[in-house]
Amino acid sequence: MKGRPTIEKAAGTGFCFGVRRALRRLEAVAAEHGGVESLGPVVHNRQVQRGLEARGVRVAGSEDDIHGTVVVIGAHGISPAVERELADRGIEIIDTTCPFVRRAQRVAARLARAGFTVVVYGDAGHREVKGILGWARGRGLATLDAATVAAIAPPPRYLGVLAQTTQVPAAFTAFARDIVGAVLGKDSELRVIDTICHDIRRRQGAALALARRVDLMLVVGDPASANTNRLAELCSSVVATRFIETAADVQPGWLNGVGSIGVAGGASTAEETIDGVIARLRAITGQS
Repeated sequence: MKGRPTIEKAAGTGFCFGVRRALRRLEAVAAEHGGVESLGPVVHNRQVQRGLEARGVRVAGSEDDIHGTVVVIGAHGISPAVERELADRGIEIIDTTCPFVRRAQRVAARLARAGFTVVVYGDAGHREVKGILGWARGRGLATLDAATVAAIAPPPRYLGVLAQTTQVPAAFTAFARDIVGAVLGKDSELRVIDTICHDIRRRQGAALALARRVDLMLVVGDPASANTNRLAELCSSVVATRFIETAADVQPGWLNGVGSIGVAGGASTAEETIDGVIARLRAITGQS
């Protein structure tokens, strides 16, 4: 390693509004009840989950795994069918769904009621996307490939397109453009609604701006975090990027010949975790 590289943190790191809101509510409910269950992890962050377990929070892997009478719904939200099932079992629901996810759910419901086939640009296996599709009441599908929509036979007369809240705006725009090219001329009506989270949009912009002026980017977050994965993919499109979970993952060899390092974190990555990575970098480079 030549000299001491500069180290810069991207603007807008730490928990996003939706994650902070969900965690505050969950911690309050756990304190009130002396422990509580959450349906799936409230956020994708193993360090946070371990801290919540110490406060008496148990993660239920599915509706059938809920043993108590109170359950917290995480920031990713759930479908109306799951809500009804829990209510029918007499389970009290504490809903911490992110407002941006809630907006996407309402958009899907509104489109479905108007007779539109709903297309969600996103990961079909992700909890948020499954919940959004549930609000489309059987009239939706999720995909990252416009060809999947173009192949629907017969082609839907009314088509509504929205996005998983953590997707990359430019990628969603390209997807929507491809959809327009596929359906125009087939007597279809198309509505495209941007449901990407404002915080995610700002976070991606700040990380990308930083990536363009450094030699190496470290993106910090849980491997299961969709928004952190998108952040790493975005940064890697312009500079060498490493996706890490904690400071312990930083390898000194990565810094050889590097003159500048940028550090960014996902929406579910705690500020102290990012600061820990920066402290590790300073220690390796003799700046602490």
